[in-house]
Amino acid sequence: MTQHKNRQFLLVSRPEGMPSDANFQLIETDIPTALEGQVVVRTLYLSVDPYMRGRMSAAKSYVPPFPLNEVLVGGVVGEVVESKHDRFAAGDIVSGMLGWADYSLSDGAGLYKINPDLAPISTALGVLGMPGLTAYHGLLEIGNPQEGETVVVSGAAGAVGSAVGQIAKIRGCRVVGIAGGEEKCSYLQSELGFDAVIDYKTADVRQALKEACPNGVDVYFDNVGGDITDAVIARINHGARIAICGQISAYNLDKPDIGPRLFVHLLKNSALAKGFIVSDYAAKNREALVQLSQWVAQGRIQYRENIVEGLENTVDAFLGLFRGENLGKQLVKVAEPTRR
Repeated sequence: MTQHKNRQFLLVSRPEGMPSDANFQLIETDIPTALEGQVVVRTLYLSVDPYMRGRMSAAKSYVPPFPLNEVLVGGVVGEVVESKHDRFAAGDIVSGMLGWADYSLSDGAGLYKINPDLAPISTALGVLGMPGLTAYHGLLEIGNPQEGETVVVSGAAGAVGSAVGQIAKIRGCRVVGIAGGEEKCSYLQSELGFDAVIDYKTADVRQALKEACPNGVDVYFDNVGGDITDAVIARINHGARIAICGQISAYNLDKPDIGPRLFVHLLKNSALAKGFIVSDYAAKNREALVQLSQWVAQGRIQYRENIVEGLENTVDAFLGLFRGENLGKQLVKVAEPTRR
């Protein structure tokens, strides 16, 4: 190890509204040493994801809140630099839930090896990782799209939404994406083959949905909530299915958002709305990753990565999610692997 100190990000206060630099602290500690049954992992890529905002609050949720004054944890791809664990050796490329840090200590639980010859290692945090699995399970298990149906995806230019749209196209659906900004909308339509795209920053979303979905909406994959979801649900067909994946529009609100009452649309259309988290379908992850890997290798699913360089810029990369700066998966590149 050439580095003498281990940088780590702590959560030092709970954000009220939009997080700021004041909620985080970058400290230096000693690089950990492995004891029997442990490994030391050097971070190569670090994932920042919208769900982390919820864990920064003390409010009850599906996962415990991040404790204050401890290292933040998220998806990491790293390299084993020291091992006293029988499943791992120095030089292995691995992925798991590890610290926002240069180095992390692990007992191997939840850590799995990555074959760097099959795909770029960063994809284990994106299209071949949690976002890809979220798209796959949410769309196919809840949305159950059928050939010829209309699928609407909000947050369509993100890592999850862009995968959802492409899987829906593979299933023979008409796909309408909702995203913000000309660059994102052009990418979805020109490169990923979405049938129609709505720029929520410039369009009247309700009117644009009427034009883009003349036969209504059969499946809605919801990443954002708020006014956009209100507009989509007003267009759903009888028997529509709604997969509730995220509500990013509400994550930084100081007070609960009071919007239209939407149950009437579900009732009169005999529609299903189901919230989910990716771990609900963990038993099917292996088959999902096999299929996703095939689609990526065949070029049927394409992906983008928005990479910010340097661990010290992790907080800014995280906040960029809520400023709409990412096209595709938001990653922080911390280091290069020793063996290339």
